[in-house]
Amino acid sequence: MVGVNTVAIVGAGPGLGAAVARRFGREGYDVALVARDRERLDALAGELAADGIRARGFPADVREPERLAGALAEAGRELGTVEVLQYSPVPHRDFMLPVLETGHRQLTGPIEFSVYGPVAAVRQVLPGMRELGRGTILLVNGGTAAVPHIERAGTSIAFAAESAYGHLLHERLAPEGVHVAQLVVPGAITPGHPRKDPAVLAEMLWGMHRERRGFRHFADDLDSR
Repeated sequence: MVGVNTVAIVGAGPGLGAAVARRFGREGYDVALVARDRERLDALAGELAADGIRARGFPADVREPERLAGALAEAGRELGTVEVLQYSPVPHRDFMLPVLETGHRQLTGPIEFSVYGPVAAVRQVLPGMRELGRGTILLVNGGTAAVPHIERAGTSIAFAAESAYGHLLHERLAPEGVHVAQLVVPGAITPGHPRKDPAVLAEMLWGMHRERRGFRHFADDLDSR
């Protein structure tokens, strides 16, 4: 049976991805989990099923745009049209080099990760959202999306580009009923933290989806980086 509502979580893992899956799942959403490791996806889908949430794993690497688009297309066929897309993969550590150690080759990975990936994902799910007449695209980024850091040049540059893309989509798609928003999480997602615990962030993302106000939202103060 095809679900009425589907949320696709790109970069799904045991932290934020699992928390968002549970939060949306409680509201009746089916969950498409997208990440590289099929075994981990299947394990997470099994945990969610034990909580009564219908979830499926769709393996893909965000640095391979065609495979990512294919995974989301399969999710749409198996679970139903993706109404909510969350793009929240965790950047690689080698993206975070000092600015004077970052040449054009060092920027390839960050740009693939934070620009090509979200563009491919959005272009895959947007036609379905338009057919529904509604949809939400949620981008989750670190603090360098708002304030660049000289020791983390790759993410600073790539997140800025992703932010610009998201802001442009926010302005362009709002009249069509598709809401685009960004959650900036300064520092690390931290279990037990009053503002950056995965469940707290999942609640914020649910609220952003439901309230549909503005583009950029902050999980914590920027100086908490």
